[in-house]
Formats: sequence, C-alpha cells, structure tokens
Amino acid sequence: MSRGNHSQRRGASFGGRRLAKAAAIAAVSALALTACGGGGEAAEGGEGGEVTLRFTWWGSDSRAETTNKIIEAYEAQNPDVNIEGEYGDWSGYWDKLATQVASNEAPDIIQMDDKYLREYADRGALLDLEGVDVSKFDEGTVDNGRTDEGLFGVTTGINAMVMMANPAIFEEAGLELPDDETWTWDDYAELTRQITEGVEGKYGATGPNEPAGLQIWLRQDGKALTTEEGELGFEVADLESYFQHHLDLMENGSYPQASVLAEDQSPGPDQSLTGTGTAALGMWWTNQLSALSGSAGTDLVPLRLPTHTGDSKDAGLWYKSSMLMSGSAQTEHPEEVKEFIDFFVNSQEAGELNLTDRGLPSNSEVREQVVGSLEGPDATSAEFIADIEDELGAPEAVPAMGFSELQDIIYRYELEVFFERQSPAEAAEKAHQEMATAIG
Repeated sequence: MSRGNHSQRRGASFGGRRLAKAAAIAAVSALALTACGGGGEAAEGGEGGEVTLRFTWWGSDSRAETTNKIIEAYEAQNPDVNIEGEYGDWSGYWDKLATQVASNEAPDIIQMDDKYLREYADRGALLDLEGVDVSKFDEGTVDNGRTDEGLFGVTTGINAMVMMANPAIFEEAGLELPDDETWTWDDYAELTRQITEGVEGKYGATGPNEPAGLQIWLRQDGKALTTEEGELGFEVADLESYFQHHLDLMENGSYPQASVLAEDQSPGPDQSLTGTGTAALGMWWTNQLSALSGSAGTDLVPLRLPTHTGDSKDAGLWYKSSMLMSGSAQTEHPEEVKEFIDFFVNSQEAGELNLTDRGLPSNSEVREQVVGSLEGPDATSAEFIADIEDELGAPEAVPAMGFSELQDIIYRYELEVFFERQSPAEAAEKAHQEMATAIG
C-alpha cells in the first residue's frame, strides 16, 4: 500500500505503473458490466454442495499469516465453504485485480481501498453488501463504503492521519515534544528547523503524505479535495499555497533536499525516513505506528497535526476507513461472500486475530474487546484514536471516480516544485488541470 494506509508508501515508480493501470482500468470499464456470472473455476461449487471462494488482499507476510488464521476459523464454523487466499504487495495489486475483473476471473472477496471503490462500484463490478451487519459501526464508517447505488465496501477498521514523532531524536536535539493541542504550522517550521540544524545526519521532518496531506490542508481551510458530487473542492490558489508551504519548509531546512524527498516517496515504512529513525516527524496513519516503531527501534509518539489557529479542533482530522471488504458482482455465491465478510468484521475471533493491522475495528463491541488486549504501540494508537474523537470533522466524501490518480499527480508536481523546475504557481495550475481531468 502507499505510505498512506498500509504497508508501502507509493509502491513502484509510477511511469510504467500508471500506463499499466490505465490500460487495466480501461479494460474494467469496457468489460465489467458484461462480466456477470462466472468468476472462474475456483468460484464453482464443488462435490457434495461445497462452495469455494477466492479472497484477495494486499499486505505483509504477517498480515497473510493472520488472514489465513481468520479463514481457518471461518471454515471451522462453515465446513461447506472453502476460502482460497491470494495476496501480494500494494504495488502490483490493482493492476492484477483490474485484469482479473476484465477477464471475468475476479476473486469473490476483495480487500478494497477507498481510492478505488467508485472505479469498481460505478462500473458494476462490485456486489451490493446489503445484509452485512453494520449496526455496531459508527455511521461515518459505514458511509465510507456507500454510494448512491448501495453498500459496496464494509470498513474493516478506522484510523486517522497523525504526525509520528521520534522522541529519541527530540532528546538528541535537546527539545521537548510539542503540545499537539496548540501548536501551529509556524511552530512546526521552527521546531523542525532546529532539529535539522542541531542533530547531525537527521532531519526535522519528512515530506508530505499524499493525498491526505492536501486533504487535511484544505479541510483546515473549510474546503475539500473532492466533493460529494465528484468534483474538485478547491481552487488553483489553494494548491499554490500548499506547494509554497512545502517549498518553504524545504528551504527552511525542515525537510531534506529535493533528491532525498524524491527517494522517500517510494519505500515502505521500514525503509522510509521515519522507519529508519532519520526524521523526527512524519505524517502516517495510526495503524502504522507499531510497524514504524519496530523498524525505527524506538516507540514513536502519535501527535495531532499542526493547525493555522493553534486549536486542535481545527486540525481537519477524521476517522478514515483503513481499508474495506468488497465482493465481486461476478461471484456465483453472493450470500456466502456476505456471510464471510460479516464474520470478518463482526466476530470477536476475527477481531482478536486482526487486532489493529487493518485499523481499529469498526464494530464498536469488537473494538472494545480488542483495545483491552492491546499492548505497546498498538495500545498507544488505540488510545490516540479515542482521545481525538470529539475533535473530528465530518468524514471525507467517498472518493470520486479517478481519485486513485490524484496521489501520483500531487507527488509529481511537488517534486517539480522541490527541484525548482516549476514555481508553486505554475505547478498548481497544471496539477489542478490534471486532477480535474482525472476525476472528470
């Protein structure tokens, strides 16, 4: 996954990937609506009335181990259903899925990211999951997977974007962690400058995490990246100020030089500036705290993001779906698909196996049970999620069709600014036009 939610920042380099994904998604557009029935031989019922379902997900080896245990627990309770697992890393996941859907070979159960939900749901490629029990979910987390046409994704867990702080670097710099309920972006710039100047070989902060970085910047100004109507919710001037903000941070010394920022857009958490203990502050999702702490060799501390006003209620945070569970519209066994997803998100057994790997459980009763058993960084993450609840804004709109392209566009034009190939104004004009085209 990208640096955003899951196990990698952005995946592979995006020149070839974007072309491959564009071709695959075009195939989905052409074929998904006609791909009813089928689902490949693996979806067929076996002898004795047995049903075999294919389940695909992305993630680490540890996630695969946990997921296989959940599958085994479900099969023990449902001996007539066999679940065949398929998994890989984020970088190749979406190209493969698009090709499978277009070839009428879609997995029955699909781990889904909200950036791609509409690209599949609006093309008729996903199963309406009406009937899966979401009565114990917060309303906003249910809406993360709902379009006007139905419920096409069920949130596995919730998380929030935070500023991960490395206390060891702060100690080395002789500085205290900031008061995250009152600090401003000006405070952030000064603090990170002092760290870069005061600690040899370390940086005050990493670059932004997109698209969440831009989403939060806009939310702090009462605007949105995309609207409920599927349009851009901001103007070129808003993007220009955002690019200028990050350029100022690089020139200030808060960020490393452009070449280091470019390299830090691609590796997974363990190889990132945060995960290697090279940067004091970096934007990450709360469910990544444990993995980042492990790779950095110290317990990182999640902080609220700085604001323009010095009031944490203006930080623009929201509970985001860490990921979703979807079903294929091609499946020949829709009821069994729904039953497995219901088990995955609502059973205590699955919750105790998943813990926070797919976010803090969406089901409030499962969440309460899981939180009581957490230790270390996972417990810290859960406590933070609870602490910010009364400061949260409304959830983001379900990402518009084409939203998955926005991350690459933002990152690409940020590098144009960092390398001084374009001014913030020039980059904002071109990026805004490309983003409008992508979701248009």
